[in-house]
Amino acid sequence: MISRRVQMLDSSGIRKVFDLGQKMKNPINLSIGQPDFDVPAPVKEAAKRAIDEGRSKYTLTQGIPELREGLMARARQSGYSPEEVIVTAGVSDAILLSMLALCDPGDEVLVPDPYFVIYRQLPAIVGVTARCFDTYPDFRLREENIAPLITPRTRAIVIVSPSNPTGVAATEDELAMIAALARKHDLTVIFDEIYSCFAYDRPHASITRHYDRVVVLNGFSKSHGMPGWRLGYAMGPKAIIAEMIKLQQYMAVCAPSLVQYAGLAALQTPMDATTAAYRRKRDIIYEGLKDRYEVVRPDGAFYIFPKAPGGTTGTQFFERAVERNVLVIPGGVFSDRDTHFRISFAAPDDTLRQGIEILNHLAQS
Repeated sequence: MISRRVQMLDSSGIRKVFDLGQKMKNPINLSIGQPDFDVPAPVKEAAKRAIDEGRSKYTLTQGIPELREGLMARARQSGYSPEEVIVTAGVSDAILLSMLALCDPGDEVLVPDPYFVIYRQLPAIVGVTARCFDTYPDFRLREENIAPLITPRTRAIVIVSPSNPTGVAATEDELAMIAALARKHDLTVIFDEIYSCFAYDRPHASITRHYDRVVVLNGFSKSHGMPGWRLGYAMGPKAIIAEMIKLQQYMAVCAPSLVQYAGLAALQTPMDATTAAYRRKRDIIYEGLKDRYEVVRPDGAFYIFPKAPGGTTGTQFFERAVERNVLVIPGGVFSDRDTHFRISFAAPDDTLRQGIEILNHLAQS
């Protein structure tokens, strides 16, 4: 009665922890990857105006022209045309559309390990095999770990930078290497830069400087605290975007109309102060844990991925943390290994300091 496609999937480990958090009494929640700041007032006002003005009809499948023009202006160095931009119902929608447009059943995509969960599970939905390349222990991209996995069935390489769950961002040299591999083997790069707004120590590096067959994914969920509004977008070669538009006609029709007009206001709303605040949170969590944990300092995003202490697995450590009313995510949710755990530092400073104190006590004990 139930399709094999669905039976192959497991419910997201992140959602399981989210559900657990709803049952706990005032947990110190360092688990869920969504901003802890509110949607900026100009964005709210734009959404209200869209409601009052009756902008609730279907839009063009690819998105309202004003928003696509604004997105092109933001990415002006890449020289996109209107036919190379699609507005989607969140970045998750853009990921699915890109996979469907690029791959046939039996094809393969290369995915970094650790990975954001959707890149491990979603390919199975479309009959594609995700082949994971190792980035441990420092979560860097290495040609010797990627090149041997490329086969005649490989269609795309996925890069998420800055990364969920590690917070590590790819360097220009790493992206040049990925571009060279993609060019040599006639591959498309799916470049997910949803956390590009949170780049703390150096400017965000884009692979579009090195290669043109790239589908760039981004959105407003993280940058403007709008995860529930479901507004993302993709930019890339016209031939690929055209197929994504065709698919969206039959799947979502269009991104939510009211939210698209709010997105126009979001493009005009500076978020530098928020980035600075999250850089400070990054420093709080890293400095607080580095003496007790084996941990890589995040370059961006709002995650840190420490190794579980004392030879325990990420799952075992997660269980110990729950006993102390602290919620993290076991690393096995994001990896074929279960050696680490993910912390989201998108939380109030007091919550971070409480969590650090308990986590350090657990490491010591």
